[in-house]
Amino acid sequence: MRIGIGNDHSALELKAEIIELLEARGHEVVDYGTNSAESCDYPIYGEKVGRAVVSGEVDKGILICGTGLGISLAANKVKGVRAAVCSDPFTAKMSRAHNDCNILAFGARVVGAELAKMIVETWLDTEFEGGRHQRRVDLIMDIEKKED
Repeated sequence: MRIGIGNDHSALELKAEIIELLEARGHEVVDYGTNSAESCDYPIYGEKVGRAVVSGEVDKGILICGTGLGISLAANKVKGVRAAVCSDPFTAKMSRAHNDCNILAFGARVVGAELAKMIVETWLDTEFEGGRHQRRVDLIMDIEKKED
C-alpha cells in the first residue's frame, strides 16, 4: 500500500518512527513534510495529504501534529477526505470499520511512540465493514454535495 504522511514541527521524531514501522510492514511511504523543526503551519500538510489521498496518488494518509486536531481539520476540508483523530486503538479500529476513514490523525503531544504504532497498526489492519455503515458513510459524503 502507498501511504502519504504529513506533520508539523512537533511531530518530526514520531513521524520518523511511524515511517520506519510502515516500511517494515512493506508499505511505500510518501512524505509530504515538514522535515524541519522550525515552527510551521499544519494546515499546509493536512491539505497536501488530503489532496494526495483523494486524487489516488496515495491509498491512505497519516497526519501528525501536536494534538492531531488542527491537521485533521485542514484535511477534512478537502472534498472526499474522512480524517479521524484517534488516540487509542479502539477508536482507530472503529474509524475504519464503521466510517471507512481514509486518513488517520493523532497527536505527538498526546500519544507516545509505542501507542502511536499500535494505533497505526490497528487502523491499517481493519477493513471497512460496509453494510449499514456504507449507508451512513454515504450520508456523510452527501453533506459535501450540498456545499457545491
